[in-house]
Amino acid sequence: MFEQMKIRYLVALSVVSFIILLIFTMGIGLSEEFFGIAANIVLYAIIPAIFFGYYFNKYPNSDRKFISFRGVKSWIPAVTGIVLASIALSLSTFWLLVFVLDPILPSFVDFLMTEVPMPTNPLYLAIEILTITILGPIIEEFVFRGVFLHRFMKKTSMWGGILISSILFGILHADMIGAFLFGVIACLLYLRTGNLLIPILMHILNNTLAVLAAYLPASWLEVVTVASREEIADKAGTMGVLLIISSIVTIFIIIKLSKGLSKKREEAAQTLEISSQ
Repeated sequence: MFEQMKIRYLVALSVVSFIILLIFTMGIGLSEEFFGIAANIVLYAIIPAIFFGYYFNKYPNSDRKFISFRGVKSWIPAVTGIVLASIALSLSTFWLLVFVLDPILPSFVDFLMTEVPMPTNPLYLAIEILTITILGPIIEEFVFRGVFLHRFMKKTSMWGGILISSILFGILHADMIGAFLFGVIACLLYLRTGNLLIPILMHILNNTLAVLAAYLPASWLEVVTVASREEIADKAGTMGVLLIISSIVTIFIIIKLSKGLSKKREEAAQTLEISSQ
């Protein structure tokens, strides 16, 4: 199914939709918050509904086994551990990024460390939280681990698809390094299990914990977060240790998930080719 979906169509649809949204909102003078509401609805509801709806209708008999509740329960402990390791790595790689950039680009570091305030409008806040915790993870997994991964694998190789789709995923996030590695693990999880629901659940858990941390601040979080430029050097020891440990764990996870995966996919492809003859 995903192999037939054209990336250029998705990009074109997104660009046209946002141009229409900008023209419409500028014409009626919507506030910034209501523009945010409209943008979330367009990006995470209307565009996916049009794009995926078109292909699902075009190929009604295609294999839909890419998402299933079967076998998910057994992966919950592993997914939870992966998310915790991913969060630790994201926090420490962000520290490493600002640590390196602070002497040469202090203004950019200030920009990176500027806290983005949550919306005050109740409707916007509710939609924002829903988007971050549920809609965003679902749509992003369908796009990056579904469309992008399969299309780039078809044009390059398994690892080519994993790396290119994960780089694009990382570019669209503030924590580029952490998001890139998260994308690699999500790709491997999907390819290992053949079930997109597992990386979706991992993504939902990751984002939900991030939202909870923002709204339920805990004193222990202060130890592993850098909130100002002054703390970059002060927390070098703690963050350095966290970086080393989380990096080792992440490398182990990637090796474990990728072990024998290329051979497994080659055998599956050969079996499919034989059965289709």
